[in-house]
Amino acid sequence: MRTVEEHLTRILDVAVRPAPVRVAIADAQGLRSAEEVVTGRPLPVFDQAAIDGYAVRSVDVAGATEASPVTVPVVGEIAAGSRQPLRLQPGQAVRVAAGAPLPTLADAVAPVAWTDSGAARLTVHRSVPSAGFVRRVGEDVQSGDVAVREGDIVGSAQVAMLAAAGRDKLLVHPRPRVSIVSVGDELVEVSRSASSGQVADVCSHALTAAAREAGAETNRARTVGGSADEIRGAVEDLLPASEIIVVCGAGGGTAAAEARSALADLGGIDDTRIAVHPGSAQGYGRLGPDAVPVFLFPPHPATALVLFEVFVRPLVRLALGQEARRRTWTARLTSPLVSPAGRRSYVPARLLRDDAGGELLAQPLGGSGNHLLAVLAEVNALAVVPEDVTEMTVGEQVELVPRGRG
Repeated sequence: MRTVEEHLTRILDVAVRPAPVRVAIADAQGLRSAEEVVTGRPLPVFDQAAIDGYAVRSVDVAGATEASPVTVPVVGEIAAGSRQPLRLQPGQAVRVAAGAPLPTLADAVAPVAWTDSGAARLTVHRSVPSAGFVRRVGEDVQSGDVAVREGDIVGSAQVAMLAAAGRDKLLVHPRPRVSIVSVGDELVEVSRSASSGQVADVCSHALTAAAREAGAETNRARTVGGSADEIRGAVEDLLPASEIIVVCGAGGGTAAAEARSALADLGGIDDTRIAVHPGSAQGYGRLGPDAVPVFLFPPHPATALVLFEVFVRPLVRLALGQEARRRTWTARLTSPLVSPAGRRSYVPARLLRDDAGGELLAQPLGGSGNHLLAVLAEVNALAVVPEDVTEMTVGEQVELVPRGRG
């Protein structure tokens, strides 16, 4: 039996790296940049008013006070976006809107609140220092500044920098494509009524949602029967358009044997049991000419979701340029836990905070029925019980792995 850590190491040894693609900057958010972008122009590209007011020479209003204001003629008005050049003469003022270019010779803007808002003649009640309320050329971004570095995760600030640099597209590492396929002669689509001996295909919907939550591009493939030919055909069709494939319903029993047989000459599936609970019976291999990671999970949706969190999500996170493992918490147990000997258990739990002292609490749910989907729908974390521990008591500290988005 292989430990969880040994299995994770095998999975993460060869990181998934989709080929870079060029996308609109609006679509680049959350992705990892595959290039460095250097700005070719400053921001702002001209001296502009930072607020509504009057463009002046600071020397002309020096010493202005409420008791001894300075009065100057208003010789024009400049709106934001104006392309009409205007030259300010000594002892004059020009009305300007926020964002408007300053007239030549003006080096400051007197805020409207510091004046009498005059239209022909302006009375200024406070002096304005040089560069006061002015955004200078290159004050925000200088030509030659790095807008985005290769490997950066693109956020809103990076999108703003790209726009300022005049770039509408960016070369990025795309989201990994995760394909999900369910195997089983008993499966029917959820839109159909299941007759005797049939069950709705819940697993593929659950795993597709989990992959999307992790940040992947998802493809829920058709449900296929459990024969070797059907399994091979489905996986072979998905290989060229996938970075990761998860087969639900082939993690144990007859279906697992059929899957191993079907996929043997595509690279082979290792079905060594993993020391994990739930879901020790599973399979993993790298198939096809591109060695695509393929996971075989049991048919139980709740178990498959736990296994996705533990083994597949780290691979997706690496492809997105994130740390493979998410941040965990330590919390005090509110009820006891039991775990099979020699296996690392992932128990559905609710992470809470004690209102009185602010202490983090872990409330396990479902008892021994941690394979129940209704239980998993109520939790926001998985409590991790180490392999060498079979019981944990109330008040003990337990590690919690978050569930869901992020």
